[in-house]
Amino acid sequence: MNDAPRGTRRAAADAERKCILTGQRADRDGLVRLALGPDGQVLPDVRAKAPGRGAWISADRTILDGAAARGRLEQALARAFRQPRIGVPEDLADRIAGQLERAALDRLGLEARAGTVLTGSERIETAARQGRVALLLHARDAAPDGSRRLDQALRVGSDAEGTALRGLVIAAPRAILSAALGRENAVHVGVVDAGAARRIGAALDRWHGFIGFGLRDEPCETASQGPIAAGAPDGAPAAAAANEGL
Repeated sequence: MNDAPRGTRRAAADAERKCILTGQRADRDGLVRLALGPDGQVLPDVRAKAPGRGAWISADRTILDGAAARGRLEQALARAFRQPRIGVPEDLADRIAGQLERAALDRLGLEARAGTVLTGSERIETAARQGRVALLLHARDAAPDGSRRLDQALRVGSDAEGTALRGLVIAAPRAILSAALGRENAVHVGVVDAGAARRIGAALDRWHGFIGFGLRDEPCETASQGPIAAGAPDGAPAAAAANEGL
């Protein structure tokens, strides 16, 4: 018997959705919602704001691509939307990747405007050595020497010297990161609020997880930036865990 209060069980059930491709249930944040447009075309709705019936899929491009290649995607969507014919755009995966990228960068911009992030290597290094950096991010084209210096400052401030603790390399290069933050030449980002770090980490995890950045050996693609070099960062696939030691 489940001894959890009924309201708690209901809230947990409401927070979960079932992937139409794998049948597995997961928290909404670990899935991607698809919506049906007025023209019968399936469109990504990663913010889960579109009205009407939705279909949920795992936030993993390999699952989506595999289902599409085997002809299972359109069948699953037709069942989910209770429509005999469903229009599935050929670039659906790219559209999802683009929306996830936008959501992650928008979250960074919101937190920057709220004053929870630092840019500039010297400011970040000082805050990191003081133990005030909850999440450290590096643009994908950041110079290795600069990233290593800030990583060391993070370990010092986190009392984690001698460990593999380091910042998270993100899929956005400095030009895109700078535009998202509304700041010039943003190469590194230090998040100094724990709540903001969780929100940013969740958005980055979702984006990176879908495109496979830092998770697989082969290169992957984003909607706007083309091929991404594989293997960044080694051993640190999740933004939320990047600054918690390995």
